[in-house]
Amino acid sequence: PLFLNQLQKDLEEVKELLMATTRKRVRDVLLAEKHKLKLEIKNQPPPKPKDSVAGEEKSSLGQYTVKINNYGWDQSDKFVKIYISLNGVQKLPAENVQVNFTERSFDLLVRNLNGKNYTMTFNNLLKPISVEGSCKKIKTDMILVMCKKNREEKWDCLTQVEKESKEKEKAAYDTADPSEGLMNILKKMYAEGDDEMKRTINKAWVESREKQYKGDIPMDI
Repeated sequence: PLFLNQLQKDLEEVKELLMATTRKRVRDVLLAEKHKLKLEIKNQPPPKPKDSVAGEEKSSLGQYTVKINNYGWDQSDKFVKIYISLNGVQKLPAENVQVNFTERSFDLLVRNLNGKNYTMTFNNLLKPISVEGSCKKIKTDMILVMCKKNREEKWDCLTQVEKESKEKEKAAYDTADPSEGLMNILKKMYAEGDDEMKRTINKAWVESREKQYKGDIPMDI
């Protein structure tokens, strides 16, 4: 629910920016981000029944939760395999490592590993998976999440959002106008960047316009 709330807040902010902008290029970037956020929200896994996790939540109350961002992955004909490194995870009771699968997502929860909880969520998997055929394996200092493919075919990436992002980047690079391609890349960086990134891009934009007006750069950026 916390991750879903963050997505919804991001979507509301994008909507506010859309209402404020008058620039077509900026609007196009915001519309793409709005579509991506709606897709992520739509594919959020359903909340777990409260009765089944009430005791577990109580046992982890007050512990610090870490979101896992680093992982590796590969695939076979039948499985997509995600490798998550966690020192000492093999020493935990089996019930402390939980993976919940849906047809297009999975989320991992590791409880009380060296006094911390660890979470990882994958939404919008590129293709459907078999919930019944998927599983986890605990190895030394590592968790292996096995997503059973519904069809034996190669995945180019893990998620639908990642695929769309790659396609947009390729389109930006492939454009006939090099300055247009650069602008598309900068817009993407601005839309996805933090406050520091946005300040940097804004500063560069102002400086380039000032140079253009002075005649130092004879081009329309």
